[in-house]
Amino acid sequence: MRRGYRNTREPTIALINIVFLMLVFFLVAGTLARPLERELRLVQVGDLEGVAPADALVILPDGAMRWRGEVVEDVTGFVAAQSEAGRVRVVPDRDLPAADLVRIGRALRAAGAGQVVIVTERGL
Repeated sequence: MRRGYRNTREPTIALINIVFLMLVFFLVAGTLARPLERELRLVQVGDLEGVAPADALVILPDGAMRWRGEVVEDVTGFVAAQSEAGRVRVVPDRDLPAADLVRIGRALRAAGAGQVVIVTERGL
């Protein structure tokens, strides 16, 4: 009498396909973020928590400001154009003098920004 042999296959091919699709998803999702300015060197801090810069105001060492690659001349117009009311993310260059950063932060607050978040190297 012949016993019936049941051919059971493990679903390894399906598992490999799922892992591959997840890999492709994370590769694509990681490249969709807008790159920062090339000449920008970020501030370093030890233990502070940061917020990822979705649409951040980039401040270069000479005090020039850029948002989404465009030059920002007027902080009042910049704050008014923000979609996230009350919160402005700032990415300063490491060589920007602290006095300039404080001055720009105060100008943003005076223009109507409820919260000014400074993004640092660890926060990214």
